[in-house]
Amino acid sequence: MNQHQTHGTSLPHHRLFAYKKSLELLAAVRSAQIRDAKLRDEALRAAKGSCLNIAEGAGRVSRADKARAYAIARGECVEAVAATEIAGATGDAIADVVTIVVELGNELYLMLGGLIR
Repeated sequence: MNQHQTHGTSLPHHRLFAYKKSLELLAAVRSAQIRDAKLRDEALRAAKGSCLNIAEGAGRVSRADKARAYAIARGECVEAVAATEIAGATGDAIADVVTIVVELGNELYLMLGGLIR
């Protein structure tokens, strides 16, 4: 959350480590500099979707609504990682950053698993 201050906020997603991790994943996907336009669009769209669904889940009241949003966020996380991995496998992304994307994606996936339960 480098650009925006969040202390003093009452927005629920700002209290979630998973939301912060999803922003890290989004930044890493961007840093991978995916050259294939379709894969870049897929990876960025999915990474953004993960951030948005985590925020949506945090704002929901019922446990079932929260779990549904977090499950969608987890799927988006996996899609963002896979698109970046595919770009890396075809030489269309920075290999060292692909590794970071995979690590962040794994961490976020595990965090979301805990929120879904």
